[in-house]
Amino acid sequence: MITETERLYLREITQEDYPVIAKILQDDVAMFAYNGAFSDEAVAQWFDNLMTQYQTRGFSLWAVVLKENDQVIGQCGLTLQQVDNETVTEIGYLFDRDYWHQGYAIEAAQACKTYAFDVLGVSRVYSIIRDNNIASMNVAIRNGMTVRTKFIKTYRGIEMPHFAFAVDRS
Repeated sequence: MITETERLYLREITQEDYPVIAKILQDDVAMFAYNGAFSDEAVAQWFDNLMTQYQTRGFSLWAVVLKENDQVIGQCGLTLQQVDNETVTEIGYLFDRDYWHQGYAIEAAQACKTYAFDVLGVSRVYSIIRDNNIASMNVAIRNGMTVRTKFIKTYRGIEMPHFAFAVDRS
């Protein structure tokens, strides 16, 4: 286990989680911020990237697990991303739509913020959010973040405006 909250614990994703992670990544609605669902090949690459990041950095997106029944409901964690030519630590999250609007994303994101500050010792964490993803913006705001900049990210050859929300360690 990496960290826990009242209702959740976060742990490294394993091969046994592949079907749950694939379900999320292949859901057009859940993946609208990425311009649609991933192919089987893209899911496999996503999964391989997670495993590589665990080995090389010691962190990445983690499985979000309900304590009450050990059900994996999504992924949330820390990755390194580029914002204005700077490498930053980002809190990212993707959840199974069956678990949206129940407070799990903010609960997991807050735990990741604490982990980044207290365990990794970073001084600022970001959440990079597509400009039309209001729900994720609300999670970032509830996590104490404010918009620091707006920039363009390219996914699948399409330029998409994004906001970089951030909060500093106090």
